Amino acid sequence: MLNSWISEYGSNGVVLMDGGMGQELRRRSSNDPTSLWSAQALLEQPSLVQQVHEDYIRAGARVITTNSYATVRKRLQEISGLGDQFERLIALSGELAVSARDSVGEKVLIAGSLPPLNGSYRPDRVQHESHLNAVYSEHAERLAPYVDVLLCETMSTAAEARVAAHAAAATGKPVWVAWTLKDTGAPVLRSGETLQSAWQALAGIAVEAVMANCCSPASIAAAMPALAAMELPLFGGYANGFGDIPSDWTVQQQGVDALGHRSNSDPAGYAAQVQGWVTSGATLVGGCCEVTPAHIAAVAQQLGQTSP
Repeated sequence: MLNSWISEYGSNGVVLMDGGMGQELRRRSSNDPTSLWSAQALLEQPSLVQQVHEDYIRAGARVITTNSYATVRKRLQEISGLGDQFERLIALSGELAVSARDSVGEKVLIAGSLPPLNGSYRPDRVQHESHLNAVYSEHAERLAPYVDVLLCETMSTAAEARVAAHAAAATGKPVWVAWTLKDTGAPVLRSGETLQSAWQALAGIAVEAVMANCCSPASIAAAMPALAAMELPLFGGYANGFGDIPSDWTVQQQGVDALGHRSNSDPAGYAAQVQGWVTSGATLVGGCCEVTPAHIAAVAQQLGQTSP
């Protein structure tokens, strides 16, 4: 299946994903941002979510990711008392992705986002596996009817990724896993675990693609040899445009503005960095936070000119 995806959805052997959703919605929305982040748009401006999906498709993305990163029942309840809206919002995230694909009329894969459940980039906040399993199972089951693959993304520990991937696989959908890495130093998960040990933790689960995501482009570049060694046809990464992320950062307390912006993160600069991953063998690339449709368009142009 994976090799057929590369031939059907790829350009020169590389499949292009979309960019960030939350920050793009924040830029486009006229409403004041809240701690609900991208879930706020599902409540107030669902048409804007579809528009962002469509713009990524028109930019050249052949994988779009559902806006379900922030639709975690616990988060919805704690921030706004909206835990009872979980089912509606996660279904809406899938429906909007499908509508965007239909509206543009391109052949596009839809990836259902399974996010970290207790905050991004914080391995110290990953909960016990028994709790994770129940939550991820519900999340995956609600998304499965709308998506082609389930994407366990921004996983900061091997255990978090294993539980999410196990729940995703139980739906019968193909499973992709993306680990978030430390922004400096050796390419290791934010927990300090190696990519090799994180991969070994997925033994017995039918994972069809692996990536590094939501970290510096340099970290993704450094991870390429380890990802390639996993010998899957689809592997690669999608970086963010933030500055280096402190180990104690939380969006509720400091906000994303505190992270700043990485240098050389303009569309042309980002496309050049992605080209480096492709040269190293990556077959699945895209962008995360602060990566816009303009960035993806630049990467698409780059991929059209280059044969890995």
